[in-house]
Amino acid sequence: MRVVTTRRFDWPDLLFGLFLIAVAAGTFAATWRLAGGSAADMGPGYMPRAIALALLAFGLFFAGRGLLRGHAGIPRVQLRPILGVGASVGAFALLIEGAGLAAASLAAILIAACASRESRFLEVILFGLVITAGAVLLFVKALALPVAIWPW
Repeated sequence: MRVVTTRRFDWPDLLFGLFLIAVAAGTFAATWRLAGGSAADMGPGYMPRAIALALLAFGLFFAGRGLLRGHAGIPRVQLRPILGVGASVGAFALLIEGAGLAAASLAAILIAACASRESRFLEVILFGLVITAGAVLLFVKALALPVAIWPW
């Protein structure tokens, strides 16, 4: 990983903080006419404003951190993790209806494991089987969601 020389600001943190502040400001502007209410009697504007307040706090934190500390540069973008995770989500979306929850979950985990060079085949298989079983137990058995487990 090649890193550029020291800069004055931590631009990723600063820009991310400013983005969060802008989203919070937009949420406050969009919900200013809605009744807020209280925690005991919530109005339609209560939750959006509460979330916007949390976003504002995080935005101020990241923007402040970006202004106060220098940064060694932005590392090169790695395509393997981006493509691996994107393909995993896409495979799950394509398989969930036709192949069922078990096959879609296992396929998504196996494809996502390709995003890292450090993945070990046996560990990924075992992890995938455990997580798939947990997903079936949670979503189909415990929550009784109408999701097919198998394609048949």
